[in-house]
Amino acid sequence: MKTAMFIIKFLLLGALFIVSNEDLALKEKDNFNEFTGLYSDWLGSLFEHGKDLTGYIVKVDWLPKTENSPQRDVDNRG
Repeated sequence: MKTAMFIIKFLLLGALFIVSNEDLALKEKDNFNEFTGLYSDWLGSLFEHGKDLTGYIVKVDWLPKTENSPQRDVDNRG
């Protein structure tokens, strides 16, 4: 439940920053259309950066390398 509330608050805060920074009055249809475009672009970039971060985390070698490590022996086989 706390995670869901955090996500909702984060998305609402992002929407408020977009409205504030772009000085949009959402009562006007043109401004609302511009907001939806900006918000969807922001969400897309958020997911893209999350995907990049996840890919980086997956590729990191998290195990320490030691002389007696079986992982090192596998790597030396070629």
